[in-house]
Amino acid sequence: MIFDSIYVTGFLIGVGSFVITGVCHPLVVKMEYFYGKQSWWWLVIPGIILLGWSLFVSTIPSIILGVIAFSLFWSSIEIIKQHHRVLLGRAKKNPNRNYD
Repeated sequence: MIFDSIYVTGFLIGVGSFVITGVCHPLVVKMEYFYGKQSWWWLVIPGIILLGWSLFVSTIPSIILGVIAFSLFWSSIEIIKQHHRVLLGRAKKNPNRNYD
């Protein structure tokens, strides 16, 4: 039967990566808007924890945790880039914050 030879690992990793990316982009925008570029480390710390955790779980959870960890690392860089986009007028500024 055809369904006996179907592997779902790649599908699950793809869906997980898609969802993680979809969550991280608005997270970056909101974190910069409300907390500024100094909030980048709020993503690095959980990223380090999840990366360490990924070393001790089975294959698919390990891959998903690794993808989340590196997405958080990348998002920490994007918070700083988002701050520069705000200063250039390419992204929305929070009127309640000082951008000096």
